[in-house]
Amino acid sequence: MKRFFRRKSTYIIGIPLVIIIAVFGGAFIYTHVINPPASKVGFSDISTTTGPKGSTTTLSPAQLDGAWKPTNASVVQYLVPEILFGQSTKADGTTNAVTGSLTIAGTTVPKAAFTVDLTTVHSNQARRDAQFQGRIMNTSQFPTATFTLTKPIAFGSVPAENKTITATAAGNLMLHGTTKSVTFDVKARRVGNTVEVTGTIPVHFADYGIPNPTFGPAQVGNNGDLAFALAFEKA
Repeated sequence: MKRFFRRKSTYIIGIPLVIIIAVFGGAFIYTHVINPPASKVGFSDISTTTGPKGSTTTLSPAQLDGAWKPTNASVVQYLVPEILFGQSTKADGTTNAVTGSLTIAGTTVPKAAFTVDLTTVHSNQARRDAQFQGRIMNTSQFPTATFTLTKPIAFGSVPAENKTITATAAGNLMLHGTTKSVTFDVKARRVGNTVEVTGTIPVHFADYGIPNPTFGPAQVGNNGDLAFALAFEKA
């Protein structure tokens, strides 16, 4: 009889342990195998995104001067760390709907302004998209994000073909109807007759009146990144 109760007790105690292992083991497999953490967009994403690419014709430094516009090979991404059942991962959403222009004058960019259509942002999760478009970013009221350069970007030199150079950009970022000044690093290179620029702008949600994105089992902090990889052609 004692042996029976001992076995029954072990069985009863073992049930929740199995459930816990199943839940957290399943979460690990989901966040690391089925749906691994998102990677930040970069130059390689410009190359693989559908849209016109630069030709093999290389522009001279003098031909770089003037206005440039983003092609539909450009991509803008939100990237947010989250905890799912104790597992660390990163959620993201992207769009190619970028409009605007930048002006090149020698080794500087004196003007740049861009608009992103947030209503076109999508991820690999329909529920995440519904939260982004609704409760979080309220895109029916705030359908766009904008960035306007407030200080010329000084690159120092015209890069050789496929050579990456880094500089600092400063401007006004508007998200969720709120505008804040931001400063961040950008990387640029020229490939054929295309100019490519990448960078990341850290975003503290409360600064822009954006609600914490936490929902369901996904626990999110108060910060994220707005990353971009932009391809430009002569306007």
